Amino acid sequence: MGLTSNKVLALAVIAAVLLFAATIWLWPRLSRSGWRAVTGRIGLLLATQFALFAAVGLAANNSFLFYGSWADLFGQQQDLGVVVDHSADGKRIKVVGTQKLDVPGGSRPSTGGQIQKVVIAGEKSKIDSPAYVYLPPEYFQPKYKKSTFPASLVLTGYPGTAENLLKGLKYPRTAFMQARDGKMQPMILVMMRPTVAPPRDTECVDVPGGPKTETFFAKDVPKAISETYRVGTKPRNWGFMGNSTGGYCALKIALHHPEQFGAAAGLSPYYKAADDPTTGDLFHGNKKEKSRANLLWSLDHLPQGKSSFLVTTSKEGEGNLKSTLQFIDKVKSPARVSSITLDSGGHNFNTWRREIPPALVWISGRISAS
Repeated sequence: MGLTSNKVLALAVIAAVLLFAATIWLWPRLSRSGWRAVTGRIGLLLATQFALFAAVGLAANNSFLFYGSWADLFGQQQDLGVVVDHSADGKRIKVVGTQKLDVPGGSRPSTGGQIQKVVIAGEKSKIDSPAYVYLPPEYFQPKYKKSTFPASLVLTGYPGTAENLLKGLKYPRTAFMQARDGKMQPMILVMMRPTVAPPRDTECVDVPGGPKTETFFAKDVPKAISETYRVGTKPRNWGFMGNSTGGYCALKIALHHPEQFGAAAGLSPYYKAADDPTTGDLFHGNKKEKSRANLLWSLDHLPQGKSSFLVTTSKEGEGNLKSTLQFIDKVKSPARVSSITLDSGGHNFNTWRREIPPALVWISGRISAS
């Protein structure tokens, strides 16, 4: 059983409950003096504490996915990355693995869709980064073999891992269920982390002399995906969404590149580039670029395209309520803006899991296949 298995968590909870009950039951017998009674009390207390901490730790890991496997937890995952050469055949995407969805009939792509693990090589940015591509079941069905599909780029927060989007936030399963129930159209999801130059947080900007992260996400990724899969190249064919840093990136790049993205959803986003030890000097004194990375400034000073925006916040628990209301107020025609405001919800996976289903439906209604 894997580290993130619900069975492992259930066993840990059961063990903690049984040990607690055993401690209550046996404590009178162990209340006597003597080394055996003392040893018994110490053993029961330590075992109960260990089981309790294990259950809490497993629950936290299942929610936030700090570690993906036992090998990852114990530092045994030491395999080096594989260099993939894309230049020989001109292809910018290399498929390195596939996996099925945890849905009924998930073993058959035409029924459950498919998740492909890929490496994307940036033509202009020269950045190579792993990604997961979710292909809906319709992509593999004969009657859709000549059809194109809308696509959305999905980013995690910083530092994050792309696996969080699959296991923690369950984007592919949610998209499958929403499309199956007729709430959204079948859509391709390109799931990535914003950290293309780990451990640095580049805030999706083109750093002078450094990673051209904005170019990678705004130009290279859509081009590579459209050349490899049946996805159009017009802004109405593309959406962008993410949480936290990924939400900031989605809004920022769609705002600055309406020629590429027709819609963007920011879940718990912030609205200007962070400036801390994880980012380093992103702008090298360029005040214009620093101002441009402030979305509220951009809305006031730069032309607004036809992109649609969705922003989320909560009345209690999020720190972005005031700036989200400012963002909403500053979006002007021809751009459009929508919002989700929860009564309460913190900056965490539980909040985003409540927002992802309606956000997917929203973005599906703002982009199209053709």
